[in-house]
Amino acid sequence: MEQQQSGSKAYLFGIVMVAVLGGLLFGYDTAVISGAEKGLQAFFKNAGDFTYTDGWHGFTSSSALIGCIIGSAFSGMLATKLGRKNSLFIAGLLFFISALGSMDPEFLLFDYGVPTYSLLIMFNIYRIIGGIGVGLASAICPMYISEVAPSNIRGMLVSWNQFAIIFGQLVVYFVNFFILGDHIQPLVEEMGKGLAAITPAAQWTVTTGWRYMFGSEAVPAGLFALLICFVPETPRFLVSIGKDDKALHVLQRINGSERGAYVLKRIKETITIKIEPIMTYGAMCIFIGIMLSVFQQAVGINAVLYYAPRIFGDMGMDNPMMITVFMGIVNILFTLVAIFTVEKWGRKPLLIYGSLGMALGAFGVAVTFGHAGMELFTAASLLIYSASFMFSWGPICWVLIAEIFPNTIRGQAVAVAVAFQWIFNFIVSSTFVPMFNMHLTEGDDFGHWFTYGLYGCICVIAALFVWRLVPETKGKTLEDMSKLWKWKGYDPVRRVGKMFE
Repeated sequence: MEQQQSGSKAYLFGIVMVAVLGGLLFGYDTAVISGAEKGLQAFFKNAGDFTYTDGWHGFTSSSALIGCIIGSAFSGMLATKLGRKNSLFIAGLLFFISALGSMDPEFLLFDYGVPTYSLLIMFNIYRIIGGIGVGLASAICPMYISEVAPSNIRGMLVSWNQFAIIFGQLVVYFVNFFILGDHIQPLVEEMGKGLAAITPAAQWTVTTGWRYMFGSEAVPAGLFALLICFVPETPRFLVSIGKDDKALHVLQRINGSERGAYVLKRIKETITIKIEPIMTYGAMCIFIGIMLSVFQQAVGINAVLYYAPRIFGDMGMDNPMMITVFMGIVNILFTLVAIFTVEKWGRKPLLIYGSLGMALGAFGVAVTFGHAGMELFTAASLLIYSASFMFSWGPICWVLIAEIFPNTIRGQAVAVAVAFQWIFNFIVSSTFVPMFNMHLTEGDDFGHWFTYGLYGCICVIAALFVWRLVPETKGKTLEDMSKLWKWKGYDPVRRVGKMFE
């Protein structure tokens, strides 16, 4: 009886933990390339029918992001037509197919171990398939969690999705580290001279190691696709398709009988129309959601996460993969800071303080990178930069995107916002290396300080954007978002504070 009146926390946390597995796969899939890319590059450098250039390698390393853009763009339509649960199941299948296909792109069509132009295309197709899964999961996992979570702990629970993303990256750093074992990555100067020119300790990495790295994702992907079958659909989607009884059942299991009935009433008040035009609540609503996504990527964090081993190697670190693992552990710890403070401190303070911390770290890297004797200071600045992101823009952006839009446009609006996120992820990831290697004169460090100086300036602008435009949503229900954006003459500078006092 007590459980019926107060709701079951075990039930809530159980279904949320299944959903955040999608976040873990998101992190796993995007970071697996960091350990595999050198072996993959050396493998295709041996192709006889085309030249595998640095441009091709840059595209291959980031091709999954093309799928992310596609998946996020269609996430709103799928979430609205098929539901949140079924869309996540599709994402799990795509992760599974991509993992096995990336491990063995020759399957049924090509000779095993023979690099060709056609094989490269097939490999990238499998990576794009996985990227579509990432795009779906990145939009729908936080949406699912926000729609089942009670308002007083919603921010904390959505933040667990970011924890899962970072944990997935840490897991794959460890997996890549253990797969490499005593083997080493091939040197750049060895690539393109044929497999025989590559040191014996690195040959296994080129022929086999990268395959195991990609294939290892099949285990969590299969588990996610299986477990998602046992979680309920979200109450807000159930109400939107007329299944009020099922929605009430889920709400009462989570919130208790009385509270569940009240929440159902509030949901029905805001879903009198199943879908409204995306601009129903004004341009400012969509603009803020899009810019949250843009700033999360424009601050440059994925340039560090995707190329961490190379960056630490260029700094002269003896074991860049081990330093990358250490950075992953630091990222996990600072993500926990957000999880346990987001409901106490609110969304805006964390974003503002995180932006300023990132700016400090980025400017530190810009000033010290490449200077003899400053390696530890540069590494510390990178860690400050990364850690500041992890307690702010990493989790809090997802929290706001999942909760800031009204119910009747959430699927469409989240899809648009997340699509912009992946577009700018691709822009940042693909421009980092050429910007970093820019020189005004031969041998100067212009690209080093320009790149991180630019990221630092964007971080300062992001802090100003949050301070002046973003509303605080701490403790408010998703239904309150309709009131916020329907307020005639809404002025985000002067009126948000009054409404959310």
